[in-house]
Amino acid sequence: MIEVENKAASKPSAYGPGEAPEWEFYSKCIHCGLCLNACPTYRELGLEMDSPRGRIYQMIQVERGRLPLGDNFVKHIDLCLDCRACETACPSGVEYGRLVETARSQINQYYRRSRVGTWARRFFFHRLLPNRRLLNRLGNLLWLYQKSGLEKLILHSGVLKLFPMRLERVAHLSPRMEKPFFTGQLGRVVKPSGETRYRVAFFAGCIANLAFARLNEATIRVLARNGCEVTIPEAQGCCGALHVHAGIRDLARDLAKRNIQTFLEGGYDAIITNAAGCGSVLKEYPLLFEREEREFYDRACEFTSRMRDVTEFLAGIEFNRDFKTLRARATYQDPCHLGHAQGIRSAPRQLLAAIPGLQLVELKESEVCCGSAGIYNVVHNEIAERLLAAKMRRVDETGAELILTANPGCLLQLCAGVARSGRQRRVMHVIELLDEAYSEKLPRWRGAS
Repeated sequence: MIEVENKAASKPSAYGPGEAPEWEFYSKCIHCGLCLNACPTYRELGLEMDSPRGRIYQMIQVERGRLPLGDNFVKHIDLCLDCRACETACPSGVEYGRLVETARSQINQYYRRSRVGTWARRFFFHRLLPNRRLLNRLGNLLWLYQKSGLEKLILHSGVLKLFPMRLERVAHLSPRMEKPFFTGQLGRVVKPSGETRYRVAFFAGCIANLAFARLNEATIRVLARNGCEVTIPEAQGCCGALHVHAGIRDLARDLAKRNIQTFLEGGYDAIITNAAGCGSVLKEYPLLFEREEREFYDRACEFTSRMRDVTEFLAGIEFNRDFKTLRARATYQDPCHLGHAQGIRSAPRQLLAAIPGLQLVELKESEVCCGSAGIYNVVHNEIAERLLAAKMRRVDETGAELILTANPGCLLQLCAGVARSGRQRRVMHVIELLDEAYSEKLPRWRGAS
C-alpha cells in the first residue's frame, strides 16, 4: 500500500504557478484500493501507477518536488479516461476528476509536447471547436468525403495500413456528417404541442450540430411533446468539456463565460443538454471560477442550478406517456459522465420502462467505460479498443437488438463495435427511442452493418 506523508515537502514543488492538485483534495484519499477494480486502465494494464490511487500518489510526489513534471508523469496522467468511476467507488469522497483535470492543466502549461502534438492540440482545441464557421466548413468537407464514396474507397483499399498510429482503426471512428446541420436551427423558438408547461433552453453543442443533427432535432420534438417551449440560443458555443479534460482551463473559462451569459439572460426554467459529457462540465462550471476570475463564480452557480440532462429533466416531471408499442429487446449502457459524474442512473431507465412492449435487459458492467471518453479513443486507441471489445461481449450476453445510451461519444464508440461485430443491431440515444415511440415514422438506423 502506498503511504501518504504529511503536507511538509522536502523540495520545492515541481508544479508551476496556476491551478494544480491541492492538499485539501488529494489528502482525502486513504489509499484503501477500492477504486482499483473500478478503474478501466488498471483493469486493463494492472499497473499501480495507472490506477486512481497511483496517479494521486504521483501528483503528491510532483507537489513534493520528488518527481519531475516530465514524460513518466504525463504518460500515466494522459492514460486516465477521466471516467470518474473511482469517485463512485471511493468511500472517502475524493474528487478525482478535479485532481486529474488540474494536473492536466499543469501539463498543458509546463510540459513540452512534440511539434506535431502541439500543433494538433492548438488547431483542434483553440481554432476548431470554438469556431462555428470553421466547424461548418470542415463538416461540409467531411460530408462530401463520406457521400462521394471516397471514404469507402480509401477504407477498403488498405492504404491506411501504411500509416502509423493505428490510423485505419481511428478512421472508422469518424462521425457521420448529417445534413442539414443543426446549426441552421440556432436562434429558433419551438412551441410546445399543446399547453406551455415549461420554458427551456436547449444546449446544442458544437460537433453535435454536425454529427448528431437528427438527435438534436429528436430532442426538440420530445421536449415539445412534453409541454416545453424550447429556445435554441444562437449565441451559444462549445461547452469547453474537451478543453477541461485536456487541461486547457483558460479557454474553457472563456467558453463558459459566453454560455453563462447567453443562457442566464433568458430566465429559463431549465437548460437542457442531451450529451452526458457536455452536461457534466456544464454542471461543474463553478469549479472553473473557484480560484480564477472569482467574480463569475456566483453566476456559474446560478447557471448550474438550472442545468439538466434531458433524461433527468423528463423523469423529473409528469412526462407524456402516450407512446406506441415498440416490441424490442434492448439494453442500456450508462455513460460515465452521466452515471459517475452526475449520479444519474435511474432516469433513463424510468423513461424506457414507460415504453409499451420494450424489454429492457440490464447490461453487466454497464458502469464500465466503453472507451470513448471524448477523444480518448483516438489518442489512446489500443486501450479504447480493448474496452470496447469487453463492452460488446457484455452486449452479446444480453441478446439485445437495441443498444441504448445517453451520450453522443458513446454512440460513436458503440456504433464502431456493432460495425465490427457484423451483427444487425441498432444503436440509439434514449431520446431517439422516445421520439420514435411518440411518432409513426419508420425507425432510423445507426451503426447497422
